[in-house]
Amino acid sequence: MDPVTLTTGRLKLRTFAPTDIDEVCAAVQDPEIQRWVPVPSPYAREDAEYFVHRVVTDGWRTDAEYTFAIRAEEDGPILGAISLHHPRVGTWEVGFWAAKEHRGRGYVTEAVLELARWAFTDLACTRLEWRAEVGNTGSRTVAEKAGFTVEGVLRSGLLNKGVLRDCWIGALLPSDLGLPCPLPYLPAPA
Repeated sequence: MDPVTLTTGRLKLRTFAPTDIDEVCAAVQDPEIQRWVPVPSPYAREDAEYFVHRVVTDGWRTDAEYTFAIRAEEDGPILGAISLHHPRVGTWEVGFWAAKEHRGRGYVTEAVLELARWAFTDLACTRLEWRAEVGNTGSRTVAEKAGFTVEGVLRSGLLNKGVLRDCWIGALLPSDLGLPCPLPYLPAPA
């Protein structure tokens, strides 16, 4: 798929470009991002180059992962990053981080909701999953504000820097956003 741009009332989500490398490198110096997100630590400019030139580009080219920079305007600073990757048929997983100076303003929650709408309407997604290492309360807060239902803890469910860690898992369904699902859904009886 060719990269797309998504917009909300406040945000523009577009693929990363080579001109973003220095900004990505600076943002990912944040110890919180390096603690909770599976990125190299320490994080060097070469890591940002690899991310922009290979991870982002290859993801779009192979339709395996769609990664976006979150910005308030086309030339404004990077507020964060968000991506969808495709672990199973019909199900996609969302991941994100926010630049330290832009946390707590609802930008990532807004980006998650826009990406979810796109996944449900354009990608025929039937279930959007979110995972975060147990203890990553910032990520959990974003997921819950976006409407995800936290479904439990997966033991040894997340690999980060060569270590398996327990993670929370949550899901958002099309119906949670008032959207139709391409397949019928029969919930378990209560």
